[in-house]
Parts: sequence; C-alpha cells; structure tokens
Amino acid sequence: MPMGGVAYWKRTLLYVNIDSIATLRETRGEKESDPVQGALICERAGCDGISVSLGRGGLGLREEDIFAVKEATRGIFNLEIPLSDELTHLAQKIKPASVTIVPEGSGEAVEPSGLKISMHAKIKETVNLFKDQGISVSLLVDPDPEAVQLASDCEADSVELHTGAYGRALDEKVMERELNRIYQAANVAAHIGIKANAGHGLTFRNIDPVLDARGILKVTVGNAVLSRAASVGLAKAVDEMCAILE
Repeated sequence: MPMGGVAYWKRTLLYVNIDSIATLRETRGEKESDPVQGALICERAGCDGISVSLGRGGLGLREEDIFAVKEATRGIFNLEIPLSDELTHLAQKIKPASVTIVPEGSGEAVEPSGLKISMHAKIKETVNLFKDQGISVSLLVDPDPEAVQLASDCEADSVELHTGAYGRALDEKVMERELNRIYQAANVAAHIGIKANAGHGLTFRNIDPVLDARGILKVTVGNAVLSRAASVGLAKAVDEMCAILE
C-alpha cells in the first residue's frame, strides 16, 4: 500500500452523520428511530461532532428534526448543504457551528462525487455569507489537487476529501490508485494551508489507510457506524470507531 504523510493530530476527530436514523424512520414508518436520541448517544460515546444533511427531501431529517438535533447536541453541529439560495437562508437560521457545501440536486443518500467548483464566484459568495456569521465552511471535493486549490481560492476553511471512489473499490490496484489520490490531495492541502478532512464510503474495514493521509483532521462516517450499531448498539459502534482513530 502507498504511504501518506504524518498526521498532525493526537486523534483524528470523528463526526457521525445521523441521516440514516431518519431514513429508517421515513422508509419503515416507525417512531422508534429518533435522530435526537441517536445524536445524544453518539456524543456520549465519544464522537466529536454530529453531521446532518439539509435538502434530502423524504430521505432525511425534517426541518424540525434539524433544529431539535442542533439544540440538543453539545459538541460540534455540522450541516451538509447543497448550493442553494433557499437552503443557504435556512442554514443561516439554523446557525450550525460548521457547514459542508456538497453537490446540489443529487437527492441521494451518498453523493457519488465531490462538488464541481465551476460556479467559483457563487461558491465564494456563499462561503463568505456563512463566515460572516462565524460559521466555518468546508467544501466536499474530489481528492484532486486542482479542486483543493479552487476550494482555497473560494476562501473555504477546509476541504472534505470525497473518499467514495476508494470506498467503492473492490480491486486492490484501484484501491491503491484511489488512496494515492487522497494522499496527493491531502499533501496539496497541507502545502497551501487549508485544513483537510475525509468522508463518504468509509467503513471499519477500509478507514485505516486513509488515516495515513497527511494532516487529516477529522473523518465523517455515517452508514458504517449505524450499520454496525445493528449488531453491537450505537454507543458501542461509535466507541469502536473512535478506537480505530486513536
């Protein structure tokens, strides 16, 4: 396997995306899946932040859920949001600690790729709207040096490297190629001085090599933790992921 850089942090931070709790509630029509209780369990188990998605329609959390989770959590509350004037306005009312701007209009549980930074001026304008309110901003981008540089040009505080292609890879050579892309993108981020995070498609089995990427501050994991919770419980699943990140 290729080797990355040296991590700068004592422990990589863990944000848990709890969208799947609401998805289970909506698809099965049951009331036991409570996003607020799920967020609180994750926090008590040691995660550093809770992440939810805004704008997933019937797949995810309702607007009232997002306000309730935000009020209940004591750690970092992160909102994933597509580039939309309407949703940007709503996010400003919610006032999360941080925002991750993701591709718009996918309507999927997992974005298949990172943000295409073609509307450079619009993205920069949105970034600064949030930063003026004291909300830190990350851009979900493919692990590509040019995308990392464009995110920096848009004055984002950090980039979240989209690790989905790595997570989907079945062939060892493809995995190695995708890991090298992640490492190269992380190296560029460290060189130009923008914080780097990682997320999408990360599991208990494949996350370890990603942690070798230079300067990765945090990872966002959702489905893997909540799927593991079906076997061992949510608190134990979060605890096990935190142990991997030590």
